[in-house]
Amino acid sequence: MANYISENDIEQAILDKLNKAPFNYDIIKCSASADSRDNLNDGTGRTDKRQCVLPVILNEALVRINPNIDKDIIDGITKDLSRDFTGTDIEDTNYKNYKKIRDKIQVKIKKNGKEDFDFVQLIDFDNPENNTFTAVSQMWIQGHYNYRRPDILIFVNGLPLVFIELKNSIVKIEEAYNKNLLSYKKDVPNLFAFNQICVLSNGIETRMGAFNATYDYFFEWLKVESEKEKVNREELNDTDKKISVERFIDGLLNKERLIDYIENFILFEKQRTKIIAKNHQFFGVNNLMESFKKRKELNGKLGVFWHTQGSGKSYSMVMFARKVKRKINGNFTFLIITDREDLDSQIHKNFVRTEVIGDKVECQPKNSSQLRDYLKTNKEFIFTLIQKFQYDRAKEYPVLSTRDDIIVMVDEAHRTQYKHLAENMRAGIPNANFIAFTGTPLLGSKRLTNQWFGDYVSEYNFSQSVEDGSTVPLFYSRRVPTVELENNYLDDDVLEIIEDENLTDEEVEKLENSSSRILEVIKRDDRLDKIAQDIAHHFPRRGFLGKGMVVSVDKFTAVKMYDKVQHYWSIEIQNLIKERNKAKTKEERDDLTKRINYMQNVEMAVVISDANTDEERFAEQGLDISKHKAKMAEIKDGKDLEDRFKDPDDNFSLVFVCAMWLTGFDVKNLSTLYLDKPMKSHTLMQAIARANRVYPGKPCGIIVDYVNVFKYMKQALSDYGSGGDDGEYPAKDIESLKSMIDSCVNEGEEFLKSMGINLDDIISETDTFSKSASILDAYNTIIATDDAKEKFKVITNTMCNLYEASKPEIFEQHWKNPKFSPLKYLHDMFNNSVSDERVNKAKQQMSELLDRSVTSSSIESNSEVVIHQGKVIDLSKLDTDDLRKEIKTAPYKAIEIDNLKEYLKKALEQMINKNVERVKFSERFKGIVDRYNSGSSENEDYYEQLLQLIEDLKAESNRANFEGLTEEELELYDLLVKGKKLTKAEEQAVKLAAKGIYTKLTEERAELFVVDWYKDDQPKLKVKQAIEKVLDDDLPLCYDKESFNSKTNLLLNHFIDMSIQGYGWVGSIA
Repeated sequence: MANYISENDIEQAILDKLNKAPFNYDIIKCSASADSRDNLNDGTGRTDKRQCVLPVILNEALVRINPNIDKDIIDGITKDLSRDFTGTDIEDTNYKNYKKIRDKIQVKIKKNGKEDFDFVQLIDFDNPENNTFTAVSQMWIQGHYNYRRPDILIFVNGLPLVFIELKNSIVKIEEAYNKNLLSYKKDVPNLFAFNQICVLSNGIETRMGAFNATYDYFFEWLKVESEKEKVNREELNDTDKKISVERFIDGLLNKERLIDYIENFILFEKQRTKIIAKNHQFFGVNNLMESFKKRKELNGKLGVFWHTQGSGKSYSMVMFARKVKRKINGNFTFLIITDREDLDSQIHKNFVRTEVIGDKVECQPKNSSQLRDYLKTNKEFIFTLIQKFQYDRAKEYPVLSTRDDIIVMVDEAHRTQYKHLAENMRAGIPNANFIAFTGTPLLGSKRLTNQWFGDYVSEYNFSQSVEDGSTVPLFYSRRVPTVELENNYLDDDVLEIIEDENLTDEEVEKLENSSSRILEVIKRDDRLDKIAQDIAHHFPRRGFLGKGMVVSVDKFTAVKMYDKVQHYWSIEIQNLIKERNKAKTKEERDDLTKRINYMQNVEMAVVISDANTDEERFAEQGLDISKHKAKMAEIKDGKDLEDRFKDPDDNFSLVFVCAMWLTGFDVKNLSTLYLDKPMKSHTLMQAIARANRVYPGKPCGIIVDYVNVFKYMKQALSDYGSGGDDGEYPAKDIESLKSMIDSCVNEGEEFLKSMGINLDDIISETDTFSKSASILDAYNTIIATDDAKEKFKVITNTMCNLYEASKPEIFEQHWKNPKFSPLKYLHDMFNNSVSDERVNKAKQQMSELLDRSVTSSSIESNSEVVIHQGKVIDLSKLDTDDLRKEIKTAPYKAIEIDNLKEYLKKALEQMINKNVERVKFSERFKGIVDRYNSGSSENEDYYEQLLQLIEDLKAESNRANFEGLTEEELELYDLLVKGKKLTKAEEQAVKLAAKGIYTKLTEERAELFVVDWYKDDQPKLKVKQAIEKVLDDDLPLCYDKESFNSKTNLLLNHFIDMSIQGYGWVGSIA
């Protein structure tokens, strides 16, 4: 077993693997040397280091794939796709470019002497081997401020579709996301114009995700050939076995699989949110496709698609329908069945938002009659409720269609099997094909799901989902008052009745006569008071303040609970205000003020069905339903109650339900479920899964159990959580969160030990000032290198997220770990969420030196200034000798250097915005920092290099004056002399040319720089001709025709960049 694999070893192993069968990729290895940054002869065929496509390969592939399209058209598309997209909205650009990749590009052609159109394919999806697959390592890309060098890029037909960032095996890959991927997106956004997959790997752990996803949504790809493969995670760091990066390559970078994935497993929601399929979705949908191809021999029973709640089942439905439409010939009708209007609406929205159907398409029948009419036609999509198959029971349901190309997708199929309604559906469309989508199929004696739909076509259970990170783990908190259920099991008939919130008189009577009388106990007023009081206490004291849902036994109790929580909520606020008045410290007061403000802003609502029909029954119980009806119908800022609850920024944070929103309702930042309704089996699983969605900063979901359903939860998790396998339950007592926090504390302690920091020594300090000094020493040590700082933040972020998730229970259970506090304090220092006087003092000493150069806010346009800490600073006034003395005597050098580094970053950005040729200074700065981080520079040498850089930047800031030019003219001059050796006289002539171009373009800007001038050939030609006129008059003869044309195009492209990206003097006037 190897415990260390270097980044270079991983890179080389990937390239070697891709170069051999069965992959047979072309491989291009560029030089990683900084000296090669500007060398265009790197094997990629690019004409500009800002290009991220491989234009020669792209052009050759397009000619091969599109033999009937004129070469001129292919050349034009190649040129357009090879341009720099940096100044565009890159998320919008990525969506539009994906549409071009998947749906082809429409072009105008001449056919028989008449205008016509045709389509250009960018990828041959039907013949994977007809495409060119290229893996390129260490390709230098020029950004606006920096050059960047991705470890590996995977190109298909010259388009960069897969980005791979590598770390050595002892680096957490979250660091690769925070430190590398985020900075790539900032420095070279053009790289992501065509990107479909981003991969982060240290060899042992590999995760992939969309380029604009947060790290929480990156996932593993461990299964290669089948979803039934058993993955032993302990073997993933054994190099004698198949480690994770190999599994990813084998599982997805096979040519046929990669092409399939790009074509069929990428969605955009509302043209912006990119959704890429996870491992289980890819296998599940493809399993279903194979089943569909065998539909005749399966007699239309295509199978049960069992993917646990929260794992993306609804998107799998979309991917399946979209793939059938695209890959299988036929005039198919997709009939999507649910049993609740909210679910029907939700699924319809998913298909509309991912553009599988248009938002104006009529596909939701209003009633049973219209449904029957729809089924007699060949509508492509129909969304309906199973209840609309209702028909006169005295008559046989009519045959509506004998077509065998109707695909019935039944969502939450464990419920939508009402016997006579399902029989009506099958009688009306006898030759249809049926698929059950469910997170909780009916098991045991009620295994109707399989009877109706056939065998399981794909299985992905609760435990697998948590292990893969597709959903977050759940923790339960049993809080008083619990109701001990006397029977070992609840009467199934009773449970089925209370599952629904609209009870008939017959059902009400049955409940009232129930031998258990459990509902009478649950609904007792004094008990509800205690629960409401606990919710009002618990909800605002949570650490992660996600949305919350209170589940009551019926709609009347839900309204009662709302009223009671409102009452105790007000009392809680009053008590907090009194507590704040007695607070002894500012920190305590601030904490209480924050909680009070939160509580005062929280909105609550009741969501129940058919409130209109039960007004009298509500009134009989002394309940006012009218305000809740109004709230449920309210549209606020164009959003209904459902949309508001799904919006994490909306103050609507706590909802009271009994059955609505318990299935198929996806609220990603819902983190707390208050359960006060007896449930078991699939109903219980559906309910608790409301809290298992992945969301940034949400490490888990909390189930607060007031009715002691845990005994039934264990059985449900045994059935649905692990597929019957032995092992740990994927939902645990909240007590186990403490051990997870302890593990993170231990990891943090071990990391600090590796840095020479002993937590025990810090804790043992009895003197407050000594302890504070020790903390500052630790902070100074960690902040010295970017890698150490990033690793510490990743470890303590996890620790603090778990700690926040465990509130307030962790306080109530009196958990203590003395090493937690110093780690959290250091974490807060790095995240600027605590103000440490000593750190501020250390930073202030450096800031005062930097701030000596503060000037007034009235700055001449040609002065070289930067904004630092809200102040305008003139670089020329910095005294590097004073900085050198400060660094030499500073007790906390790393803190001051870190402050200086941030200052230099801002300075460089400002200077490069005025002159793109200054990017070399940014690269020099990056090189200094990288060498120090890697241990190649000693401290003193590092400090001196930074100070020398400041000296050179000061000289650069004065160069325009020295040359007798403005800043704008100097940039043009630098571009014109780049790569030329000139005499003094020739330099003077070039200065005249630079002045002439700036004067002409600013004087004629109203004519030349019209809106979007760079998008059309005619205005671009006018700007080019203006440049040519000046250069022809002023450039010295040493510029031959070739260099004249080269410089003309260089300046034109520079002005286009300025206009697109909106910087510099052209950007401000274009």
